[in-house]
Amino acid sequence: MKKVNPLKALAIAAVPAIVLALSPAAHAAKVPAGAKLADQQTLVRGNGTEPASLDPQKVEGVPGSNVTKDMFEGLVTQDADGNTIPGQAESWTVSEDNKVFTFKIRDNANWSNGEPVTAHDFVFGFQRAVDPATASRYAWFMEIPTIVNASSIINGKAAVDSLGVKAIDSKTFEVTLEQAVPYFIKMLAHQTMFPVPQKVVEKHGDRWTRVENIVSNGAFVLNQWVVNERIVLKRNPNYWNNKETVINQVTYLPIVSETAELNRYKANELDMTHGIPPKHFTSLKKKIPAEIKITPQLGTYYYEFNTKVKPFDDVRVRKALSYAINRDAITRSITKRGEIPAYTFTPEAVAGFTPPKTDYSQWTQKERMKKAHQLLKEAGYSKSNPLELNLLYNTSEAHKDVAVAVSYMWKALGVKTTLENMEWKTFLDVRNDGKFQVTRAGWLGDYNEPSTMLDLKTTTHGQNDGKYSNARYDEIMKLSRVVTSDVEREKLYIEAEQILAAEMPLAPIYQYVTGRLVKPHVGGYPMNNVEDNIYSRDLYITQ
Repeated sequence: MKKVNPLKALAIAAVPAIVLALSPAAHAAKVPAGAKLADQQTLVRGNGTEPASLDPQKVEGVPGSNVTKDMFEGLVTQDADGNTIPGQAESWTVSEDNKVFTFKIRDNANWSNGEPVTAHDFVFGFQRAVDPATASRYAWFMEIPTIVNASSIINGKAAVDSLGVKAIDSKTFEVTLEQAVPYFIKMLAHQTMFPVPQKVVEKHGDRWTRVENIVSNGAFVLNQWVVNERIVLKRNPNYWNNKETVINQVTYLPIVSETAELNRYKANELDMTHGIPPKHFTSLKKKIPAEIKITPQLGTYYYEFNTKVKPFDDVRVRKALSYAINRDAITRSITKRGEIPAYTFTPEAVAGFTPPKTDYSQWTQKERMKKAHQLLKEAGYSKSNPLELNLLYNTSEAHKDVAVAVSYMWKALGVKTTLENMEWKTFLDVRNDGKFQVTRAGWLGDYNEPSTMLDLKTTTHGQNDGKYSNARYDEIMKLSRVVTSDVEREKLYIEAEQILAAEMPLAPIYQYVTGRLVKPHVGGYPMNNVEDNIYSRDLYITQ
């Protein structure tokens, strides 16, 4: 073992290291000297829609993730700029073969009921994530770092307690991987790997996340939950770093309509929006430019094809529909906030990787349309036999605008499109069950590395809703986790992107940016977190 710079150690798993504890102020509201704080430290955030769950092992989608990351904390967390820093663990060591990670949990890490957070809570949380009985849509997340026996447990071939995790003592937690994974530490900031209070979960079952039952270990705890109206969190006095937190109350509003959200922001009912209505962006930029916050985001907006449903099992149909989408027109005339047209699944915001130039990205739109007509004709479609399809999207003005535009682009190809919109929870269920032909989708990276995007299209991935399968692609992504050379890993990622471009199981449309309105009195707003993890503990309200 050797000592290294703590922050550098987070990015290097190829070196045996001991990671030292950072100062508690590493993640806290950094109030500048001389700043005058408001008497009432309350924050109101737009959250897009109603979360499907607040259970860390069952959260699916951004709305639930936003709230859960305020209420719970894992072994590591992120600072305001997206850097990985110690969380509930004050330090950890890594074995010589980079497979065994031993974490020292803070002595003052406590649950909101005052009881200590222990290594057993992490064992329970990790095991619960892979337990088929939990039915976690994110169980696959535990397979990526190849925690010992994770895959076998998820597939019902091994006992839950055989997972490669254990409590050495009440404050020492150990994780054993089947193979070294260079970005394992980064993954630990994701809610799937958060601890949960075993006694509370076992006592209340699925009702454990209700206001009257829930116990959490983050900077905030649930105080009120009125479905489809608001979620209110209050400051957790038992949080280990509570003295560095400034905000006393956070309210999340599930406002589906971006226009309605904007109106409430203008009426001073919101401090921070979930998004910005594209149709109002230009006028807002003129009137309140300082309140518009636009930053790159690690994510891609795309349409997914159900490869198990005809005719979307035909690569010619998938390619024709993808080529016909005028990405430049969408980003220029519909989204308008600086989104980048996407021709690969991995966005440019990802760290340490430049997505390759795909063939069709270098064609003109006229050339893409010509090829699309040719492919659709080869697939047997014509004016007398037009392709008809249903396009599914979740209720949102922005998603509807894109869907309408794409339907017109496909109409020029001779395709008849029926638009279907559903509210968020129903949309997730329908998409997860594969009851669609083409669906809107978007993926925001769970950690800053290309595999957070590319793993989605492996055969057994839990979020591979289109059921795409390619043996070589699976092999590439498996190899990417064991090669020690960054150069070799990049070559594999490039090949993976080339396979996606050749088989088109999804049609990338644009690379996300984070775009929201933030009131001038909100201090500490993060500007460099490409994962858009905005922790309320890092914010404060000025006079």
